Amino acid sequence: MKKSFYILFSIVLVLGILTGCGSQEQQKSQGSTKQSQVELTVSAAASLQDALNSLKTTYEKEHSNVKITYNFGGSGALQQQISQGAPVDLFFSAAEDKFGQLVKEGIIEKSQGVNLLSNDLVLVVPKKNEAGIHSFQDLTKASNVALGTPESVPAGQYGTETLENMKVWKTVEPKVVYAKDVRQVLTYVETGNVDAGIVYRTDAMISKKATVVAVADDHTHTPIIYPLGIIKDSKHAKEAKAFYDFLQSKLAMDVFKSYGFKGTN
Repeated sequence: MKKSFYILFSIVLVLGILTGCGSQEQQKSQGSTKQSQVELTVSAAASLQDALNSLKTTYEKEHSNVKITYNFGGSGALQQQISQGAPVDLFFSAAEDKFGQLVKEGIIEKSQGVNLLSNDLVLVVPKKNEAGIHSFQDLTKASNVALGTPESVPAGQYGTETLENMKVWKTVEPKVVYAKDVRQVLTYVETGNVDAGIVYRTDAMISKKATVVAVADDHTHTPIIYPLGIIKDSKHAKEAKAFYDFLQSKLAMDVFKSYGFKGTN
């Protein structure tokens, strides 16, 4: 009787040990899976918002361990945030000079950057166009004009250059209502708070309440180039490089083009 009891006790003890080991292995496995989850932070120009959100959905479906978080805004403001130490993995600028500043500061290595996209600068008006604006020269008769703040919004910088080259900036400048990014410019136009605004073609394409009345000639402003680069001190260098490569793929470029962007070649 005692012998049977000891045999039974030994079996239970062994099973308990095996179960405990299995449980520990399972916990380790779950812990490993949890640790492999990565959140990538991408600071990107506001004009890229719709295209990048579409690509995020596609990418996360194929990479379940990666979560993409965007910080959209004016490229100048984003560049300053990164310069001041904001935790970012990739920077997608709407201007070469803002991007170049981070390269100069050693925050992005030149070899880890690429001029990926280009865009057009356009003049938009509310659907009713009660002010009768049909060209950049017509802005001289507008009551107010929305423009991104040139120091922090590349579209504002390009817009100022265009108006200066057309010899109308001095007349238009007192009428300018400055905005934090191109999407805010578009909102001002859509709501009829201004007679016109200067944005990218890609922004105008998504609007049902604003109409494009003119396109700026390329020679009137600095080329509109969108550089993309990896932040050198990214804590997720491998995953950042993978997303960086994905954004240059044919699939991604087709999506960008569907939103009105152009390549740089």
